[in-house]
Amino acid sequence: MSAQQIAGARLAEAFARRDPAGLPGLIPYVTAGFPHLNDTVALLQATERAGCLAVEVGLPFSDPLADGPTIQRTSQQALRNGMNVNLALDQVAAARAAGVRLPLALMTYVNPVLSYGLARFSADAAAAGADALIVPDVPLEEAGDVRAAADATGLALILLVAPTTPDARLSVACAHASGFVYCVSRTGTTGARTEIAEEAMDLLSRVRSVTDLPRALGFGLSTHAHVDALRGHAEGAVVGSALLNAVAAESGDPAGAAERFLRGMLGAAS
Repeated sequence: MSAQQIAGARLAEAFARRDPAGLPGLIPYVTAGFPHLNDTVALLQATERAGCLAVEVGLPFSDPLADGPTIQRTSQQALRNGMNVNLALDQVAAARAAGVRLPLALMTYVNPVLSYGLARFSADAAAAGADALIVPDVPLEEAGDVRAAADATGLALILLVAPTTPDARLSVACAHASGFVYCVSRTGTTGARTEIAEEAMDLLSRVRSVTDLPRALGFGLSTHAHVDALRGHAEGAVVGSALLNAVAAESGDPAGAAERFLRGMLGAAS
């Protein structure tokens, strides 16, 4: 099996392995290079030990439009630490070499991808061991080149939909998505919130009516109760800001803090 085939298979296999009646698979977001430049590999290993389904690896960018204050702060810290696209890809490759087998989705913005070179970025991401790309500031109508580059290198292109997405546009987005459909729980930016809005549950139902792809809900999840509430409604649950806050609070042991937090999200003892 080629490297491209392995990259395409890992994400589908991870969703296929989960119990349909169980909790949605947990998909944590980690910022590459946060809290310290060389913490990324240890954090990815911690997510695997905690029992997560996949991981979003955020490539820090100076103007993260879709992200709330927590991820903005972690991105700025990672940039100050010296993180860049090349080093982030090196760290993904190092995580694979260290035995991390979870699917890895690179979350970034279009400017650093274009600066790096779209075809080169996709090829290098796949070679490093990434399985998917998330580029939230590329509109659906302008995503053709990104999709072609991802397809050519075996990467899934994960598209975001929101409660405000009209039905016609939702159908088109889901038809062009791969890997899973990233369902944004509410309009606005990322950040921990207290409850899952009714509009998020409605979105998950609307997505299921037009595609069989796994659905992952993100933006605002922060507790085990949130994950449990999604049982039977979503195949994945994305947690970012709440995890990064936990990591920042214990920066002397970021991997340990991450593992304890994620186990708690899954309802397991730390």
